[in-house]
Amino acid sequence: MGTFKRVGAVLGLMVLTGCGTVKSQRLRDDYATVDRQQVKRLAVVTQPFPQGQQYIGDLWSLIARQWLNQNRDYLVKANTSLPERPTDTTFKDQCVEGIEGVLWLDPTVKRVEDGAEVALKAQLIRCRDGEEVWAAEAGGSWDSEDKKYVERKEQYVKELGPDVEPYVVPSYKLLVATLDTLPNPELNEADKDEKIDLGE
Repeated sequence: MGTFKRVGAVLGLMVLTGCGTVKSQRLRDDYATVDRQQVKRLAVVTQPFPQGQQYIGDLWSLIARQWLNQNRDYLVKANTSLPERPTDTTFKDQCVEGIEGVLWLDPTVKRVEDGAEVALKAQLIRCRDGEEVWAAEAGGSWDSEDKKYVERKEQYVKELGPDVEPYVVPSYKLLVATLDTLPNPELNEADKDEKIDLGE
């Protein structure tokens, strides 16, 4: 009986994870006492461009910024994508005044038939000392068409151009699965007002 239950649990897990999964994640031991209060204002950078295409990098950074502003208590102030692999992984160039952390996205993207295989290494780096706060790795493959995402796809195509169309759904699904493992920072009243002003 015990064996059957175990097999059932494994099968259930496989059904839940489907075609994409977060393979690993880590968070600083002192997150609750340090970064939860100190790393709230972020810049997102996708670097290098996946497949050497800026429009795919721009898509990943924009999805991440909007999702975090809508679903987490971060205040994401900037998003960008850059062509070359970073030589400075403390991201001093992105750590301008008012930015406390950089979310670095390092995706790989490959078109396959009616969809895309996507993988992601993500890191949250705090600006004051370049230390890692959180990191995750994920991967999966999805079709480019999904009825639940029609409006969302139209929004990104309108903003970034028709070339992003086949990448929107796979990129969005993997990013959400990955960013969902990010903890929530703690906002004070002034932070909450600032978040409302972001208006995403």
